[in-house]
Amino acid sequence: MTRRRERNDGKTAWKPKADRTRPPARRDADQGADDWLWGWHAGLAALENPRREKPLRVLATKDRAAELARRFPTLGPVEVVEKAAIDRLLPQGAVHQGLALRAGEPPQAALEDLPATRGAVVLMLDQVTDPQNVGAILRSAAAFGAVGVVLQDRHAPRLAGALAKAAAGAIEQLAVVRVVNLSRALETLAELGWRAVGLAGQAQGDLAEVLDGAPTVLVLGSEGEGLRRLVAEHCDALACIPMPGDFESLNVSAAAAVALYEASRPRA
Repeated sequence: MTRRRERNDGKTAWKPKADRTRPPARRDADQGADDWLWGWHAGLAALENPRREKPLRVLATKDRAAELARRFPTLGPVEVVEKAAIDRLLPQGAVHQGLALRAGEPPQAALEDLPATRGAVVLMLDQVTDPQNVGAILRSAAAFGAVGVVLQDRHAPRLAGALAKAAAGAIEQLAVVRVVNLSRALETLAELGWRAVGLAGQAQGDLAEVLDGAPTVLVLGSEGEGLRRLVAEHCDALACIPMPGDFESLNVSAAAAVALYEASRPRA
């Protein structure tokens, strides 16, 4: 549709008329993507986690809302909306499967809460910042029975959004510890009975040889830089994943899965 206006030279010009029939898509002002969980598995796991407070908002399509009412009779009000309404709240392309929660992060644990029993495994991530990678790593950690994960305050994504979707509920099962300084955290873990093994491509020993069944912290660095020097120096040993194929390295989430599998194997 167009409307008429006068140009400075007195002749008539035409310009488009604003379409006022539909408001522009936007995210609500009181929400950010980091405050939301989305996806059926991530959402159910959060609602089933007794350590979490009730979410501030729950949005669901009609069929999902009916399923939530059946599973969680004391949940409280659920906003029944169309799929497009949830789409507008979340980042473009978010696969929410008809459910989104504004829930924040789960309660954090402390290093002292991690049980240093024989065969126990904890993951520590050194500046691994991609939410999809961190989510996939947490999913593997839960699958292979790790007791927790240690993240740095300033160089790790929040446990929500795309990370929570990729983790598929794993963040509700793992003890998550956030620390200011990873090197100091490794010192504290050593005092608590943990042995730190850093994954490094240039290490001489392979992971199967280095692991000994003691309570182990597996330390992984970012794909680009690997472990930082000071973090590596605080590890008791460095190990590599042997790769006989003609390829240089693995994605950090794939390396974590391989390392967790190896660490979960029983050792004398």
